[in-house]
Amino acid sequence: MKPLRQLLDKMHPLFTKGGKLEPFYPLYEAGDTFLYTPGEITHGPSHVRDALDLKRMMITVVAALGPCILMAMWNTGYQANLVLDAGGVSVPEGWRGAVFSAIGLTANPDNHLANLLLGALYFVPLFLVSNIAGGLCEVIFSCIRNHEINEGFLVTGMLYPLTLPPTLPWWQAAIGIMFAVILAKEVFGGTGKNFINIALTGRAFLYFAYPSQISGDRVWVAADGYKLVDGYTGATSLGQLGSLDPANASMGMNAVTNSVAEGGLGMSWMDAFLGIIPGSMGETSALACLIGAVILIATGIGSWRVMAAVVLGALVTSGLLFAAGSDGNAVFAMPPHWHLVVGGFAFGTVFMATDPVSAAFSNGGKWVYGFLIGFMTILIRVINPAFPEGIMLAILFGNVFAPLIDYFFVQANIKRRLARTHVTA
Repeated sequence: MKPLRQLLDKMHPLFTKGGKLEPFYPLYEAGDTFLYTPGEITHGPSHVRDALDLKRMMITVVAALGPCILMAMWNTGYQANLVLDAGGVSVPEGWRGAVFSAIGLTANPDNHLANLLLGALYFVPLFLVSNIAGGLCEVIFSCIRNHEINEGFLVTGMLYPLTLPPTLPWWQAAIGIMFAVILAKEVFGGTGKNFINIALTGRAFLYFAYPSQISGDRVWVAADGYKLVDGYTGATSLGQLGSLDPANASMGMNAVTNSVAEGGLGMSWMDAFLGIIPGSMGETSALACLIGAVILIATGIGSWRVMAAVVLGALVTSGLLFAAGSDGNAVFAMPPHWHLVVGGFAFGTVFMATDPVSAAFSNGGKWVYGFLIGFMTILIRVINPAFPEGIMLAILFGNVFAPLIDYFFVQANIKRRLARTHVTA
């Protein structure tokens, strides 16, 4: 590696002030700091509350996302192979089928390698498109403003595709991430200055701009246009519960629980916990998110207070609504422990709500901020079945209120300190 270090040092004068390639210094700096430890400290106020290096922080988050990424690829392929195998289709159509044929695999849900490969053929292209499109925006703004390309986009570029359905067109994924990077990050100054989560902003844009490609019953299972055969459904658990016959809601918990565990949804609580269900690629497995949570908490990257508060808010709110019941809304009868494993609740709690830039930073504020997110998540899920997944909107809602929450806690702390101060003549 020493020759490479010498080459980079030799090229350095070309990119510094007065050099021939000065406008492209951010590209040189990004490559240099990606390969080697930066030789200088961060001058911007990105994380002035912590001495942790930004690069190490982002790499740790990416490592914590590892289980979710593996599960995203395996489960995406598994759900697709279930449908293809049940429909008598040996290989998927298009270029993915050509890859399958070349390797000698078939659409067999019992073959873990076939599941992982097929899922990767859906996830990796969306991942690459998201990073190329969003990274291009980062590079353009860095060159214009003459500042370094920060590693923050590594996490955004990883989180964003994990929140998408496998069937989303690539061009829509590109538009979504470009919208988020420009309007939720760069217009506010870049890394460390966004007041809302960037990845969720991109997904929210797609949710409202292209609802037919990111919601409904047919977007969650990548079966290459094949109709879902009898016995298999592409709807998410929350989506199906929201569409249950309201008359069944009067039967209480048993009707909904049986429908989830043994009936139309064809899944158990353990299936939902493991993530063997349709949904956004990286959000289905609560177990994978739990492993990521342990890594983030152990390394001090993720706030356990925020995670605990979100769970507490969700359990309290869902428990109250479950006890209240409803004759016209079957989602009221979903037991609180089910809310923790369906949809993107676990993923949002661990990786989105804990964003150190857009979350509350005071310890007391983290509890209020997290509880607010948990409360809003269940409120959106249950009260308004038209939005079956509430965690996305709830986190963005919490991001908006985070500065105000911190303001009150900071002011309260100042008042307590002033009260303890004794002025002597």
